[in-house]
Amino acid sequence: MSDGNRPPHHWTVYLAGEIHSDWREKIEQGCREVDLPITFTSPVTDHAASDACGDRIFGNEDDPFWTDHKGAKLNAVRTRTHLKQADIVVVRFGEKYRQWNAAFDAGFAAALGTPIIVLHPEEHRHALKEVDAAALAVAETPDQVVEALLYVINQR
Repeated sequence: MSDGNRPPHHWTVYLAGEIHSDWREKIEQGCREVDLPITFTSPVTDHAASDACGDRIFGNEDDPFWTDHKGAKLNAVRTRTHLKQADIVVVRFGEKYRQWNAAFDAGFAAALGTPIIVLHPEEHRHALKEVDAAALAVAETPDQVVEALLYVINQR
């Protein structure tokens, strides 16, 4: 809501974490349906492209360690920039894969003082208790994230 003198705030929400399901699309679609003023950003979600970016741009490596090292550092340019620009960070921990990147992004956002909404299934509560403790909200579904954003942004 605007106070009449200033335009309404346009929010930037960074969607961090798991890249193997459609949770991002569900959140983005839900926010479009309720017309929230949000720009969404995220890491590169094409796993193969993310892994290969360092070799593709800077040349192939014989040692997989250096391939991963170059790719991770280049991806960190994007991730850190978007995390610093975000008004809110949503961090999704999936069911199948260990999400070291999600935990790192949550820690980075916490260190920046950026509000965090964590999204994970109920069975991960114990494993993620420290991450949940740093978050300002913990959701189990993308719909809950949309509802939380609607409340925070539009007070509904």
